[in-house]
Amino acid sequence: MERNTPPLDGPIAGQSLTTELGNRPWQKPAQYTTPEQALEYYLPRLNEPQVYDQLIDVMRLGIPLTTIAESMQIGGVMQGMHSVDVGILIMPVLMEMMAFIGDDAGIEYNLGIEERIDEDKISQSTIALAMKKMKDRIPEVVEEAKEEEDTVEVEEEQTEQLSGLMARRV
Repeated sequence: MERNTPPLDGPIAGQSLTTELGNRPWQKPAQYTTPEQALEYYLPRLNEPQVYDQLIDVMRLGIPLTTIAESMQIGGVMQGMHSVDVGILIMPVLMEMMAFIGDDAGIEYNLGIEERIDEDKISQSTIALAMKKMKDRIPEVVEEAKEEEDTVEVEEEQTEQLSGLMARRV
């Protein structure tokens, strides 16, 4: 019979907060401070034979290029290669380079960019339909408001009539 005992060889709660500032790679100044410098690091690596073959295999699996580029730049941030903002700025270039590699290899790939509907733009017909529905509902809303006022007045009259030792005070 096994007991549910906590592992004694695991990290102590809050231990990660006890390290000295600057001991982690992401707490030090970035190795590459501009997008151009970061791209000079990444682009030659994408053309290395081993990385090239792995990238093609991953693209064949249907993993979106946005996911691949995002994981690459997050790994670079964690290793202290560049900052988060530089990583975000280089993502489109990394995706374009990966798309070029996919085109060159003759494989289909998923960019991971779906066309989204701009929520700020609503068609005029939708607005007109909503206005018509609201105009039809206005009499109902006015009647409901009057009914609520009547019930509030009745409740106020009932609370004024209550008296005695156990009566609730308002």
